[in-house]
Amino acid sequence: MQEQTLIGRSIAVPETRELDVFASMLERRGAKVLRCPLIAILDAPDPAPILAWIRRFNAGEFQDLVLLTGEGLRRLLRCIDLNAVELREPFVQQLARVRKITRGPKPARALRELGLKPEIAAETPTTEGVIASLRAAGGLEGRAVAVQLYGTEPNRPLMDFLESSGATVSTVAPYVYADEADDDAVRELLSKMAAGEVDVIAFTSTPQVERLFSVGPADLVKAALERTQIAAIGPVVADALARHQITPRLMPQDSFFMKPLTSAIEDGVGPKT
Repeated sequence: MQEQTLIGRSIAVPETRELDVFASMLERRGAKVLRCPLIAILDAPDPAPILAWIRRFNAGEFQDLVLLTGEGLRRLLRCIDLNAVELREPFVQQLARVRKITRGPKPARALRELGLKPEIAAETPTTEGVIASLRAAGGLEGRAVAVQLYGTEPNRPLMDFLESSGATVSTVAPYVYADEADDDAVRELLSKMAAGEVDVIAFTSTPQVERLFSVGPADLVKAALERTQIAAIGPVVADALARHQITPRLMPQDSFFMKPLTSAIEDGVGPKT
């Protein structure tokens, strides 16, 4: 039987895609989980530009591919499977050919599902980490670089770096974020946090952070986060919180998945005595 290391703790979980998995990890340790999925991940509404980009990729136009998320690679494959299955085999063949650069463990895991691995893995799973790894590798002058975006975020720092290094860049955005829980449910969660009824809120993606702040009002968000311990799955989410002057106290040190996040919460708060 799982040790009840979080017995008596109330933990808010804004995760969507792996909500049940994450909630179960916490519940097995005795926590009461408040499920409030803030963000839905959806296929890009128009597959045409995605398929056009895939055809260019399959034609061998690119030498490098930057994968910012595992979700992105899986959505590219899903777009192929739903709309043009004949593109899948040449896509995987080209994926094996190009130099693959990954931002963190999740895109590397998505590659492993295809029997592939990155040639360059950013030491720090952030945009800055990708830039540092590419700068160290050098030789970008004249290269054609494809970039799979994080949602539809244009990622100007990465684009500016690649273009200033002499590369030509083409981006693809195979998925979008949309609101999941309605605004009233989000405000109800914030009220519970502000009242001290929630011990921890565990953020697993940047859009979750932005949704919380967009719903507001600002004074309620501020009060909620002041009364609640903040957990972040990794440095990308921590950076998003920092932009709002929030510093997470609970975060895994070197493996940015839900199990290490659960362990960080266990170590940071423990059971309620």
